[in-house]
Amino acid sequence: MKPQISRRKTIHDVAKAAGVSISTASKALNDNGRMHPDTRERVKRIATEIGFRPNALARGLLSRRSLTIGLLTNDTYGRFSLPMMAGASEALFDNGVSVFLCATNDNPELARLHVEALLDKQVDGIIFSATRLDRRPPMDLSNLPIPVVYVFAEGPPGSVTIIPDDEQGARLAVNHLIEKGRKRIVHITGPEDFRAARARSSAYHRICGDSEPTLFGEWTETWGHDAVERLWSRDTPAPDGIFCGNDQIARGVIDALRDRNIQIPKDVSVVGFDNWEIVAEQTRPALTTIDMELKELGRQAGLAVLALSKGETTVGGTRKLRCSLIARQSC
Repeated sequence: MKPQISRRKTIHDVAKAAGVSISTASKALNDNGRMHPDTRERVKRIATEIGFRPNALARGLLSRRSLTIGLLTNDTYGRFSLPMMAGASEALFDNGVSVFLCATNDNPELARLHVEALLDKQVDGIIFSATRLDRRPPMDLSNLPIPVVYVFAEGPPGSVTIIPDDEQGARLAVNHLIEKGRKRIVHITGPEDFRAARARSSAYHRICGDSEPTLFGEWTETWGHDAVERLWSRDTPAPDGIFCGNDQIARGVIDALRDRNIQIPKDVSVVGFDNWEIVAEQTRPALTTIDMELKELGRQAGLAVLALSKGETTVGGTRKLRCSLIARQSC
């Protein structure tokens, strides 16, 4: 036998079950109109009990909103965009809003096609995210007829832009090493042309001084391994604390230290950045690292674009969200 699909419950069913008019049921479910609070609560309770789900199209027509948001990103692999989308989706779902994910691959033509498709769907707004803080969209989004919020990316002046506080995260990392008694702390990070790398480096030097230059390189395990070889080939005393610009570099550093029979964290403590759990938790020992709170970034972006889509006043400019330290066994 084929499974039976139950008929979708309508506002008529709610009104009948609650013993009220359709007009009263509609007002109760939409939190408008005047009625006794007990009646409003009873209608809502009965609607839930019988499995009534409001028609999204009808609600959109009433509110003149499509109840959808587009998330435009150049993050093809989802390393940054997926946690942010999870946060945005949670914030928006609570308000009955869905999210469309569109990957641009940094291709201006593909970005244009995605934006046109989103506008055709009459989305209420767009969130743009990238793989680095100083990356702008592959096309200009500033003149769109809908609000745009930028998260983990660079927006135009006056736009709502939400990014992690890299300087604060770097201070967390360095101060944690100092609290563990480390005296000779070095910083190994990615390319100097990344704004995040420069910000973390500046915070490191403000605490540790300029006796040790930042070792700029690549965001790879190989660079972490090579940097250790360079540091242990010098005539100066070896470091006892290493702050790495991302978790991949840190994993390469730890592997290189273990190859030299250096005990972690007894001889050298290591802190990473990103809290990419698939890397940090599988490193041996497990990696202490800085979490950029990507999910919270996405949640804040979702709430911001929702407010703008409703016509609410939102202050523009860059908002920096605090990072957190995840302590594991590498310190």
